[in-house]
Amino acid sequence: MKKILYIILGCASVGLGAVGAIVPMLPAFPFLMLAAFCFARSSERLDSWFKNTKLYKDNLEDFVAGKGMTKRTKCRIMITVTLLMSIGFIMMGLKGIVTGCIALGCVWIFHLLYFLFGIKTIPTMEGSDV
Repeated sequence: MKKILYIILGCASVGLGAVGAIVPMLPAFPFLMLAAFCFARSSERLDSWFKNTKLYKDNLEDFVAGKGMTKRTKCRIMITVTLLMSIGFIMMGLKGIVTGCIALGCVWIFHLLYFLFGIKTIPTMEGSDV
């Protein structure tokens, strides 16, 4: 039963990650990380398939290998998350939810610090689109 749940969640995450790779307002990275996690726990065959997809290779391969991310990938993720979090921040501000704004602000600052200092920046490879 647990494997089936992981497979379903992994497939849904791949779908959302694929959409996120195309639609600028939907981040692909977290969904693809979730898919990798789910497939690794559900099926060797699905895990192997996912790791051989262009989606995985373009977005996760270097990060999972511990090499880091390109500057462009890091910026894309930080900008997308900042835009999405700002919507929540504005909505909570309009409703007068000060503690929610403070919490969201702290999460945003941690997010920026993590991507700036916690993840190694690797040079973009020649001929790479990422």
